[in-house]
Amino acid sequence: MSPTAQPTAERRAAYAAELAQGTDRFHEPRRSDCPWCGSERLRTRLRTSDLRRRRPGTFVVDECGDCAHAFQNPRLTAEGLAFYHRDLGENAHESLAERLLGARAATGRHLAAARAMLPFPEPESWLDVGTGHGHFPEAAKEVHPYTSFDGLDPTRRVERARAAGRVEEAHVGRLTDPPVIERLRARYDVVSMFHHLEHTPDPREELRAALALLRPGGHLLVEVPDPDCVFGALLGKWWVAHGQPSHLHLMPLPNLLGELESLGCLIVATDRREPHIPHDLSGALALALGRALPGLDAPWRPAPPTPVQRTVRQALTRASVPLLASTAALDRLMAPLLSRTRFSNAYRVIARRDA
Repeated sequence: MSPTAQPTAERRAAYAAELAQGTDRFHEPRRSDCPWCGSERLRTRLRTSDLRRRRPGTFVVDECGDCAHAFQNPRLTAEGLAFYHRDLGENAHESLAERLLGARAATGRHLAAARAMLPFPEPESWLDVGTGHGHFPEAAKEVHPYTSFDGLDPTRRVERARAAGRVEEAHVGRLTDPPVIERLRARYDVVSMFHHLEHTPDPREELRAALALLRPGGHLLVEVPDPDCVFGALLGKWWVAHGQPSHLHLMPLPNLLGELESLGCLIVATDRREPHIPHDLSGALALALGRALPGLDAPWRPAPPTPVQRTVRQALTRASVPLLASTAALDRLMAPLLSRTRFSNAYRVIARRDA
């Protein structure tokens, strides 16, 4: 099926058969303790549906009263993750939020992240984890022209990135896969993970695996959403960084720093300013509009939208463009100020592996 094709009757029937069994089976049993510190002082931070793609199901994010770690609870199983990540690349049912938020990984942010490594020894080799189409390595080569960039991704997108010349070596798999660790052990001067940890079932395991791929003295570069961002409390489920159902963990900065130090790392830099992504208000508006508008055609819908629904959606979408554009401009206008406050929505950590 081509990326822009409409859902076929067969695929719609396949989704219907899966959903007829309910979505509870996609979740593990609810846990009563924090996966980070073990505390049983949990509170519900939010309860939401899939706001970006409007698939069936309800998702809960709990927060620990002791360490403030936020996590999906009950967590999706491997089968559930596969279900909710299926067909992510199909533009036929790409929502307003998908189109707006897909632009967040702009070249300017990639260049800023690459420049963050300039104060340290020039790396010979760099692995970008979860690289996708390799847009970060492509941009980072402008800052580090003598560095060899490789990419790791669980999808075949990384092979297309290699074919396009964005990475030199393409590794298909997950960071914690034993064959990946053995093949790439101690090969890199820098391992980067941009908005990767929040998607993983076990962030601690990911960190250990990343450090295993570093040479002694190598650097780990991590960027993740900041659950302490004030927008998280103000916008609730409409805050895009809550990212349900794909965001399994949201780690406060002190938690991540403590874990890296316990693994023998020296923290050499932290930053809440540059990693801020100016999309909080426009993202919330896009999610709300996507929720209010008639749904796009998608294989998990029991029936395609009627001609009237299509016409209404197109008209309302066109009418909302000026409002979305104005809100996005407001996000960008306020970014220099907000990024210096607790409204910053992401942070960066650079840690050196000394052992």
